[in-house]
This record gives sequence, C-alpha cells and structure tokens, in this order.
Amino acid sequence: MKNILILAYGDMAKYFVKWIEKSRIDNNHYYVVCNNHTKNIKNTQNLTFVKEDPTSYLKLSRIMYDIEFTVAFIIMENKEEVLATYRNIRMVSPKLRIVFGSKWDELGINDDNIKVINMYELMASSLYEELPNVPIIAKSIGLAKGEIMEVLVPFGSFYAYRHVGSVSHRKWKIILIYRNEKQIFPNNATMIKPNDRLVIAGNPTVLEEVYKTIKQKKKLFPEPFGKNLYLILDMYQDKEDILIELNESIFINNQFSNSQLYIRLLHMKNSNILDEIKQKESENVKILEDISKSSELLNTIEYDMMNHDIGLFLTDEKIFRKSLQKRLYLLKKPIYIFGETSLYNISKAVVLITDESEMESISSSVFDVCETLNLKLSLCNYDPEGDFSEKKNIIEHYETLANLHNFKIEIKEKRANPIRELREQSEVLHIVPFDKSVMNRPIANFFSQKFSRYFLGIKNHPKLLIPIED
Repeated sequence: MKNILILAYGDMAKYFVKWIEKSRIDNNHYYVVCNNHTKNIKNTQNLTFVKEDPTSYLKLSRIMYDIEFTVAFIIMENKEEVLATYRNIRMVSPKLRIVFGSKWDELGINDDNIKVINMYELMASSLYEELPNVPIIAKSIGLAKGEIMEVLVPFGSFYAYRHVGSVSHRKWKIILIYRNEKQIFPNNATMIKPNDRLVIAGNPTVLEEVYKTIKQKKKLFPEPFGKNLYLILDMYQDKEDILIELNESIFINNQFSNSQLYIRLLHMKNSNILDEIKQKESENVKILEDISKSSELLNTIEYDMMNHDIGLFLTDEKIFRKSLQKRLYLLKKPIYIFGETSLYNISKAVVLITDESEMESISSSVFDVCETLNLKLSLCNYDPEGDFSEKKNIIEHYETLANLHNFKIEIKEKRANPIRELREQSEVLHIVPFDKSVMNRPIANFFSQKFSRYFLGIKNHPKLLIPIED
C-alpha cells in the first residue's frame, strides 16, 4: 500500500479529488488536505480527509511524521500558499517527490524531485488536438514526446483497405485499431478500413510522416513503402539498353512529388558511358558508387534501403530473376521491372484478377499508381471456364474505391486464357501482387492455377510488383 499526500484547495482540486474517488486502484491510500469544495465526498476505505492548514509547518509536519508518503500533490489557488506549502514539505522530507498543479509560468523552484503540470498548457494542448489535421499523442505514457499516436483513417486514404502487414515498418507499428466502438488487436492480415482509429507507436519523427501519409488521399506512391526510388543499373548491358533504363527511371521519378532517384551501378566496365550517366545527376538524381561483384549487391541494397528511405526498386528481369527476387520479397518493397516498351509510351495499367485477399491488399496502391502516372485502369477477369461469379466481391471492392477516388475503371470479363489475352495487349503496365509464388521456378509456375504468375515470361510489358502478406 502506497500513501499519497494531496494538498487540494480550489476548483482544480475539486475535480482531481472526484477522479480519485472514482479510481479503481485499491493499493493506494490517499490523504487529502482540502477545503469545503470537497465536503460532499466522504471518507472511504482508501480515501481519508484531513482538516489542517498545509501552510503551517507545525500542522503539516504532524501529518507527515506519522505517515510515510510516496508522493505529494500540491493543487492550490494561491501562489504564495503553494510556495509556503512546498517549503514546509521540504523541511520534513527533502527528497519526497512532489507534483504541482500550476497556473503560473514560473514557480522559481530548482528541484530535481518535482514535476510541474501547467493547467493552461494542458488545456491549450487538448484544444489544439481538436484542430483538423493534428495528431493526438499520448501525454502520460512512455516519453510523452509523440512516440504513441492516434490517427483517424479518412475515406480515400492510401492506408484504407490495406492489410496491416503491407504498411508496417521496422521503425513503427500499428498496435491497436478501434472500429465501431470495439477494440481490435491487429495482425498482419487485419485490413484497415475508413473511419478506423489507429494507435501507432514508434520513432516520433517517423510517426509525424506516417500521420501525414495516412491523412493525405492521393498520389503518394511509393508511400507507405518508402519515399525514394532505387535503380539497379547493370553495366554489362548494351549501352542503348543502359540509357533506356536510365531515362525511363528519371521519367518515373519525375512523376512522383518530392522523391529522389538513387542509382546503384553494377559491373562498371565502361568509363565513357559513366560520363554520360553522371551528366544525368541533379538535385533529384544521385549516382552511388559502383559494385563490382554481384555477391556484394544484396547487403548493399539493404544498407541503401535503410539510409535512403527506398520505396520503389527498378531493375531488369534478368537481375531480378538471378539475384534479387528472394531478398526484395523479404524487404516487402514494390518492384518495377523494365519491359521492351517504356513507361512513357504506355497509357493503360492492367490487373488480372486473382485471389480476393491479394486484390484487396494491392488495391489502394493500384489506384494511386494509376492516378500518379495518369494511366487508365483495366481490371481483367479472364477465366477459361467462364466462372465469373467468384470474382464478384473483388469487382465491387474496386468499383467502390473507384467512386471514392473519382476514377473510372474498365472491367473486362471474358472466357479466355488470361496469359494469352495479356500477351495480345500492347502498351500496358502489368500490375501484379508480389507474393511467394512469384519466386517459383518456371516449371513450378507451369502447374500453378494463378495465371498471373506467368507474367515474367511476357517481356514486352513493364511490370510493377506490389508486395502483399502471404
């Protein structure tokens, strides 16, 4: 049992003592020195009222010599009485922890064992949090510096209709979701919905950016995976192919707001082409030093990802297949794979309908990419058996998001082999869920019923792989 001394005079004190009366903590005993504001509150098992004047050293010392207190609270209206009471406590107990409820900017006390709670600051902070677009942070938990925050997910948010596992990060986590007056402990498969209140924890600076991302509604890709782009440029290629990939990457980076393109060179062998590449450097395009060995690439990528806030990788199909697919899958980052057709010659994105959970997981990213790159969206339900009913929920989900984004989509339903249909299309960006099956060998994909897993064999289309939780 801990003994708490409360010196409570005035209106502030009245409300504080009422809160204590309602407390469910029964292993504290409260000794309250108060005035008539609390006359309607009666002594209880763990609440004792004492009628003494705390500004009198003699009277206060009688209480404190008989009882060992853990902490003292001073909540009084008059500053001179507050200071007199403080001096009396210190004469009896020089090291006792004291908490002040203060209305004054300065009390003129230099004491390591006190905490001052400014009532006006507290009220101003609460009023400030009622303003639009201001995060709510925990004030009495942890460091109270913004490392625990509550965020309301608006309609049209990039986070809406995404699974928790697809947006979480090493530096922050979603620890609770409140929905329809119910508390949810989320796992990676939990879907975030509009009007959810998310309790998030992590680095305060990171959380400020997460808050902005959740509240903004459009053209944020590659957020929340990261901010910047990362091109892995294989110098073993022909000069023409190198320049095509470089220029296409710069074009893509220019479509995003406030992003930078980092270019990691691999297998540098030609100093002449290096001069041309360096001419492309600018405030938003950075050339990173050459990696001579493929074996060094994986560790370098992870280092670059952490130091440059990478949200989108750009590479060719050969490097992806040979060196990167497993590591990039584990990093849960979107991958852009170059095709024979460059993105600036493309006006439409195609998504082949697959599993419902996969389609929901990538849906927000799909719309954001299409809006950012000014692409039309074609949602294709191709089925050799002609059974379209199984995909009805997916189509309704995408139509709902299309209405929220004020974005038109094309729905195609056809009894056909999806890969054959996709091969016949030209000048499209193929957007694909990035799950474990993408890493299967071609012979394994041959037996797969997920037709979108054949996509790497279609070399004329560029592809965008969006990570999901398996």
